Amino acid sequence: MTTKQSMNIRTLCSMAMLTAIAIAADLLLRLPNIGGFLTYEPKDVVLTIGGFIFGPVQGIIMSLVVCLVEMITISSSGLIGCTMNFLASAVFVGVASTVYYRRKTLSRAIIGLVCGSLSMIIIMLLWNYILTPIYTGMPREAILDMFLPLLIPFNAIKAALNSALTLLLYKGVVTALRKARLIPTRESADNEEMKRSNTFIIVAVSALITITLILTLLIFADIL
Repeated sequence: MTTKQSMNIRTLCSMAMLTAIAIAADLLLRLPNIGGFLTYEPKDVVLTIGGFIFGPVQGIIMSLVVCLVEMITISSSGLIGCTMNFLASAVFVGVASTVYYRRKTLSRAIIGLVCGSLSMIIIMLLWNYILTPIYTGMPREAILDMFLPLLIPFNAIKAALNSALTLLLYKGVVTALRKARLIPTRESADNEEMKRSNTFIIVAVSALITITLILTLLIFADIL
């Protein structure tokens, strides 16, 4: 077995372990029924740490696995809830990891988390407007009325808490993985891999923003 193959296996083991921890956090530490239909879980902390270590694409893959497991175990909101959870996690983890993975410094981590938080807040406001009326049966005017007193504060507090916990726990997790020889002693990103990851995230986020805006415009035009 070559060194590269061995490292790939170690990477998969580390990703699987962090995914399992994120699932456990989702199952055991969730705070449901905030405002009637919102739920906070600290899984994005673990997923963001994974994205910081392995890259944004890997972070998004981990997010998808966790959200699918949640949908078939503890969630009662079905595919709509899974979609909302995945969008929130994928946008936060993907954007934050893309900024940080390019140059791994504390300042880049903070900038990445801020960008990820703002992106998540905006995207979730729009998708709550699109999907929440379908799930809850509430009129869209009622969802708009919730933006300022509920949805914006909830998503802002969630993003701030997840960002703070990520910064607090990241170094400890990396140190533990290094001692277990599951990641290299020094973090380094392959330039070609980094370019592919950045391109993927840019395309994915652009597509998500385009779809979101189209659906929002169709709703305002009373077509949907």
